[in-house]
Amino acid sequence: MKYPALILDEKKLKHNIDTVVEWCHKTGVQCFVVTKVTCAHPSVVSLINRSEADGFADSRLENLESINTSKPKLMLRIGSPSEAHRVVSASQISLQSDIDSIVMLQKAASKIGTMHKIILMIDLGDLREGIFFENKQAILAAAKAIVTSPNLNLYGIGTNLTCYGAILPDKENLGELVELAKWLRSELNIPIPIISGGNSSSLDMLRRNILPNGINHLRIGEAIMLGQDTANCVHIPELFDDAFTLAAELIEVQKKPSKPIGTSYKNAFGEAVAYEDVGMQIRGILAVGRQDVVIDGLMPIDKTITILGGSSDHLLVNLTDSKKYHVGDIIRFKLSYGALLAASTSKYVHNQ
Repeated sequence: MKYPALILDEKKLKHNIDTVVEWCHKTGVQCFVVTKVTCAHPSVVSLINRSEADGFADSRLENLESINTSKPKLMLRIGSPSEAHRVVSASQISLQSDIDSIVMLQKAASKIGTMHKIILMIDLGDLREGIFFENKQAILAAAKAIVTSPNLNLYGIGTNLTCYGAILPDKENLGELVELAKWLRSELNIPIPIISGGNSSSLDMLRRNILPNGINHLRIGEAIMLGQDTANCVHIPELFDDAFTLAAELIEVQKKPSKPIGTSYKNAFGEAVAYEDVGMQIRGILAVGRQDVVIDGLMPIDKTITILGGSSDHLLVNLTDSKKYHVGDIIRFKLSYGALLAASTSKYVHNQ
């Protein structure tokens, strides 16, 4: 095996996919699995294809283009006008909020002779993508632009919470989304079948059966991939939090002081770091670094190991309280969302 390695336990990930999809379907909610954090890894795609998941969702066109499936594909990032042709070619559904992008999508869909479904995004206060919920005139104008486009279908309205402004979904903001859908149906006299109530942060409400009636679609990534409740920042006990682990190889084990010696300034990343003098330590260096992974998002499986820090290419760990490790030994870590995203993206991390 080549290291550093991102290791997938397919049985654990299958369990997470099946469990979350079952939770959604029991309440009449579609579950689109978000593959972005793994860069649509082929093994992950295969597991989703064989599951009861309703579709794939990703924010990168390169990932969507690589996914071979009969399930619908949803483009998560709002469309770039320059990539309109790729959006309608790689996905059947996309999230949109801007009339100029909608016009470009119509032109692209017309050119290749396809119908493209749009979920119109509403900003409920997280202040990322979407038309601000209080601006009903703009919402109606965008909806009409879709409805009057012969190659576009107003498939639904949706929102995104937690990702930027850290605003949690609740009965009030998701209830507002449901009411906006009712209003648009009345104004336009069309069904608008989908109300997409967000991402993994909405799963807690679904599980507690307090998701507002009408929310019938979620885009779930982190909960499935990492077993995390993003609303409460805790592990979901019914899911595995180690379907993915990072394995790295020790390239040095030495006894050294705990505090650097000499005049201290800033490290290679412009950070002024203070070090506590706790005496001599057994310190290990692993062949993985910030160019490969978010080191603050790594959690050693061996709980006697602590992470000291890292540079571009090296991860420093304290092995003083651990069993005797040697150069060439492998140390494994669980990952946060950010760490998994970086490790999946790095060409220097080998997928196993």
